[in-house]
Amino acid sequence: ILSTVFFLVLMIGVFYFFFILPERQRRQRHQEMLSQVARGDKVITMGGICGVVKKVDNDRIWVEVQEGVVLKMVRESIAERDSAANRGQQE
Repeated sequence: ILSTVFFLVLMIGVFYFFFILPERQRRQRHQEMLSQVARGDKVITMGGICGVVKKVDNDRIWVEVQEGVVLKMVRESIAERDSAANRGQQE
């Protein structure tokens, strides 16, 4: 019975370190990225739409996808900042 308990604890530990912990870290990095999104950043949404942030509110972001076309989105719909495009802006 001791080996069964040991095996169960080992499996829970493996599950935690390979599945739960990396997902928690990924979610935390995503939340940090969302809090740093600012006007002028180029972003990509979870739907694959690329654009430039025009306005940031508490939980809403306005993204210009084409000249004169601005979409109002929920902040959490931003998948990532287009870091290559943002680096080009800063240089």
